[in-house]
Amino acid sequence: MSAVLRFRNVTLGYDRHPAVHHLDGEVEAGALLAVVGPNGAGKSTLFRGIVGLLKPLAGAIGIAGLAMRDIAFLPQSADLDRSFPISVFDFVGTGLWHHSGMFGRIGRAGQDRIRQALTAVGLSGFERRAIGTLSGGQMQRMLFARVALQDARLIVLDEPFNAVDAKTSSDLLALVKRWHAEGRTVLAALHDMDLVRVHFPETLLLARGAVAWGDTAAVLTPDNLTAARHMCEAFDDAAAACVADAAARAA
Repeated sequence: MSAVLRFRNVTLGYDRHPAVHHLDGEVEAGALLAVVGPNGAGKSTLFRGIVGLLKPLAGAIGIAGLAMRDIAFLPQSADLDRSFPISVFDFVGTGLWHHSGMFGRIGRAGQDRIRQALTAVGLSGFERRAIGTLSGGQMQRMLFARVALQDARLIVLDEPFNAVDAKTSSDLLALVKRWHAEGRTVLAALHDMDLVRVHFPETLLLARGAVAWGDTAAVLTPDNLTAARHMCEAFDDAAAACVADAAARAA
């Protein structure tokens, strides 16, 4: 299998303060990869770099053979403005923008696809509900419906099962596994280590840098998890860019 993502000495951060340090590695096409680590480990920062929302401070993220329209991103629901006046149907329909354009007409076929996506995630009948009226689990189902419509080859999920009930988590996990079975590459930032051990064959343990990356059983050892926690606790959020990053920018 060929690599769809390549990280080459990648450092990512905000206001020149690094949040992910010197990450090297590759994600093979068709992988099902969990990205785990303590709070503040840099998982969301890494995902924002992958989908092009954040430019690396140093190094490079290579995406092989994919345009941005081939990448679907599910952000944390907390990042969404729930007060925005948009219906569930119209929000999910934004997943078709790469086909229709932001102001293009969706058409009857597109409307049918939106309804099918909502049915697939258990939200049939919610089409005209305002997104601000949804529960946490319903919000996640809606976000999954939008991802499904994008028909992307690379799917990046930031905390997709956070704060949802067991039934919702099980239903959405079934969608993730279906996407993987279809040959799509799926990355998911997760906290539930038991879920990762059972369902995700590969794991990246992140703590501002890579602690371990590979087979899930070999990565999620007590020693590695302890090391990750200590690395995050020791990190200074106010630290300047490291010497290697500054030298790379000056080169």
